[in-house]
Amino acid sequence: MMKRILSRGYLLLLLALLYAPIIVIAVFSFTEAKVMGNWTGFSTGIYEQLFSGKSVMIMKSVENTLLIALIAAAVATLLGGIAAIGIYNMRHRQRRMIQFVNNIPMLNPDIITGVSLFVLFVFMGFTQGYTTVILAHVTFCTPYVVLSVMPRLMQMNPNIYEAALDLGATPFQALRRVVMPEIRSGMISGFILSFTLSIDDFAVTYFTKGSIGLETISTQIYADSRKGGLSPEWRALSTIIFLAVLLLLLVINYRTMKHAHNRQSAIRAK
Repeated sequence: MMKRILSRGYLLLLLALLYAPIIVIAVFSFTEAKVMGNWTGFSTGIYEQLFSGKSVMIMKSVENTLLIALIAAAVATLLGGIAAIGIYNMRHRQRRMIQFVNNIPMLNPDIITGVSLFVLFVFMGFTQGYTTVILAHVTFCTPYVVLSVMPRLMQMNPNIYEAALDLGATPFQALRRVVMPEIRSGMISGFILSFTLSIDDFAVTYFTKGSIGLETISTQIYADSRKGGLSPEWRALSTIIFLAVLLLLLVINYRTMKHAHNRQSAIRAK
């Protein structure tokens, strides 16, 4: 009994430490005080300022962040899915070696990745901006897609692809109609993970964005903090992003539970 109480208490304490800062930010996003912690009454003025056109730099950074994240996640998902299929069809020793190499970028500190890509782009003469940031994000997102797709390939029956070829399908048709449906959930997970990592990234973006004025959410927050404090609108934006992510997770979990329930019902019906 005591062990159960302590374990639950520890879990509640851990959840409180994780979510208390987010809740504080959300609460103080509904007051017009410039200094967080100074409650001046309930107000939606910060949200109105955020969407009224007065926060041009913040909204531009949001636009840049979403554009870069969508492109990088889409390209990384395509490359990571193809790479995972190629790795899966390798021999056991070669597969282990490539998987080890694939894990290095995920374990490598972001600042090392950022500096390395910065030196590479300078050496190759690339003009830093949208292109270099997107290439950098694709670089560190692709290994996560491979990691997400590989378990689905391991669970797949290896004979169904050969069976599709024996029945007259071309390799591309077998890939599109047999393999892709099997790994679709892994690719969706990889896309969501890549999108989240791209939005959250600071170090790699900071070293590869150049000096053309390109700012994402993370780099804009850093620039504002160096000026002596964050604008109140960041509290409203943080709350909106948190609620959007929470809603997305609820929808994904609901669909996953519904799919599992339908699958169990189908098995019982048989």
